[in-house]
Amino acid sequence: MSRDGTPIAYTREGSGPALVLVGGALDDGSENAPLVPALAAHFTVYNYARRGRGGSGDTPPYAVEREVEDLAALAAEAGEPVHLYGVSSGGMFALEAAAAGVPVARLALYEVPYDPSPDAGGRYDEYRERLAEALAAGRRDGALELFMRLAGSSDTEIEGARQSPYWAGLEELAPTLAYDAALYGPPPAARLAAVTRPALVATGGGNEFFEYAADALAGLLPDAVRATFARQGHVADPSVVAPALRRFLLAEGPTSG
Repeated sequence: MSRDGTPIAYTREGSGPALVLVGGALDDGSENAPLVPALAAHFTVYNYARRGRGGSGDTPPYAVEREVEDLAALAAEAGEPVHLYGVSSGGMFALEAAAAGVPVARLALYEVPYDPSPDAGGRYDEYRERLAEALAAGRRDGALELFMRLAGSSDTEIEGARQSPYWAGLEELAPTLAYDAALYGPPPAARLAAVTRPALVATGGGNEFFEYAADALAGLLPDAVRATFARQGHVADPSVVAPALRRFLLAEGPTSG
C-alpha cells in the first residue's frame, strides 16, 4: 500500500539483497517477469505493476511524486535500502526516487529515454498536449499511435500493432502513457546531481537515440558506470542482463556485455 492508500501489486521471489524492477511505458510488470528467475538466486526480486497498471490501483490526481512514494513503500516492505533496475522510462522514475531520498543502494538503468537535443523541450511539450487531448476524448487508439510515432514507429509498424492480439491490452494501459510523459524531455541536471548512489547506465548498442541519451545521463550522474549489453534491443535478453546486474549491484566486477 502506497502513502496515498493506493494498493501496489507486486511479486517477491528469491533471496539476498532487495532488487526492485521498475518497468517502462505500457508495461504492467510482464516485460520484466522473465528476468525474475534469472536474478532470484542472488537477490530478493520485487517485480511490481506501476500505478494504473495490472493489479495496482490508481488514485487521482496523478503526480510523479506518487510513483516515488510507491517505490518508497516497496523499500519499506523490503526493510532495507533497495537496488533499483529501471528499464526505459522506468529508469526515470528510479532516478526520481533516488533523488528524493528513497533508501537506494545502487541503481541500474537500461535505455532511459531522456532527450538531450536542443529542441527536445518544445517537442515533448507538444506531445504531452496532444496526448492529453486524445485521452480526454477517450481516443486510446490515437494515444497509442502518438506514442508509437514518438518512438519512431512507421505507418506499417503501427498498423501491424493494431492488428496484433496485444492491441486491446495496450489500449487498457493507454491512460498511463501520460504518467511516463511527465518526465520526457531533457535530463533534469539538478535532480540527477542529487543521485549520489552508484549507477550503471546501460544500452543495447543498436539505437543512436538511446546511446546519445545514455552518454548524457552518465555525464550528469556523480557516480556512474557506462556499459553496453552487446547486440540487445530495447527489451534485452535476461541471460545477458542478469549477469551484468549481478556483477554491478554486488560489486563483483566489469559489467559490459
